[in-house]
Amino acid sequence: MFTLLFIGFLLSDIAVRLWLASRQIRHVMRHRNQVPVEFAGRIGLHSHQRAADYTIAKTRFAMLEYCTEAVVLIGFTLLGGLQLLDKTLGDLIEHEMLRQLALIGSVMLITGSIGLPFAAWRKFRIEARFGFNRMTPGLFLLDTFKTLVLALAFGAPLAWGVLWVMHNTGTAWAWWAWGLWVVFNVLLLWLFPTVIAPLFNKFTPLNNPEMADRIHALAKRCNFCLKGLFVMDGSRRSAHGNAYFTGFGNNRRIVFFDTLLSRLNTDEIEAVLAHELGHFSHKHIIKRMVITFGMALVFFHLLAWLSTQIWFYTDLGVLPQLGRPNDALALILFFMVIPVFTFWAGPLVAFLSRRDEFQADRYAASQCSADHLVSALVKLYDDNAATLTPDPLHSAYYDSHPPAAVRIQQLKIKQA
Repeated sequence: MFTLLFIGFLLSDIAVRLWLASRQIRHVMRHRNQVPVEFAGRIGLHSHQRAADYTIAKTRFAMLEYCTEAVVLIGFTLLGGLQLLDKTLGDLIEHEMLRQLALIGSVMLITGSIGLPFAAWRKFRIEARFGFNRMTPGLFLLDTFKTLVLALAFGAPLAWGVLWVMHNTGTAWAWWAWGLWVVFNVLLLWLFPTVIAPLFNKFTPLNNPEMADRIHALAKRCNFCLKGLFVMDGSRRSAHGNAYFTGFGNNRRIVFFDTLLSRLNTDEIEAVLAHELGHFSHKHIIKRMVITFGMALVFFHLLAWLSTQIWFYTDLGVLPQLGRPNDALALILFFMVIPVFTFWAGPLVAFLSRRDEFQADRYAASQCSADHLVSALVKLYDDNAATLTPDPLHSAYYDSHPPAAVRIQQLKIKQA
């Protein structure tokens, strides 16, 4: 029964994603040859067509990724791939913890290896075709190696801890595993700005006194405790521009991509940061963390129940090993299949995110000129080749930010 349910949800997921992607392609193509009225005079027809072609290329590639991921999932589950891997490692490794860690590591290595060609094609074909890629093959491989090392350095201890808790803390293990996962995520947030991010990018203090004074004044108005302003060498890898703040407590810092600073003036940068500080003022990040941690607690308890049900394994093509721990097997199966059963929540998550973006825009308009934010957004949409005419249903399902025309219309109303 569970097998049929799994197949039904998987086919529904893929069908919906492919249908939405097809709608997106047709809608963007249909509006390719005319700049929307709201952007007339601001964005040229060539830029609009470039954004349409970029969106279509990415969407078509995503369709191939969806299908590949589904095939890989079926291969691991119903076609016996995970069963074969578990049995092989069981024959080779006697130490139970090492065997289970090897199983988790092997699955991650296989899925990562399958995903690597897609990442390379996206970077060196699609991004390069539209002028965004600045990364060399050597840097791509170096980043991949660093990511692997970090995954081992942080992921292996976390996996070991969760497996130990599952095996040694009885029926309450879900609470202990959840607590361990929360501590791990908070630790990553604390380490990211000063330890992890510098492994990939160079960060230098902002060398623009006028802009720094404006930003510090804005942060003070917003009651944001700011420790530093930094510029990141984003142009080393991509032509896309962005800005973000990171850290927490008294260790908050604002980071600019160097590509962003080269395109926006001081007024526009201040408006973009006011938007980001709007997320801080409305406590969006804290709320999202609470929701994420709450959902993780639900998932850990669901996993605790499913791991005791023999049908959970057998109906997904896996026979648990008798007389040996199967905690890693339960973890892998759960995190493989749970996205299949929760794809319907995507539109809700996207809706909540867009609501937060509107709130942050309104906050920015109250701290700076809405016209400056509109000007900055138009430049960013243009430079990043973001489509101005997304399909409404595709946007509602996926987009964490409101469509460009709707977002700018709301800002103009606020300014008026």
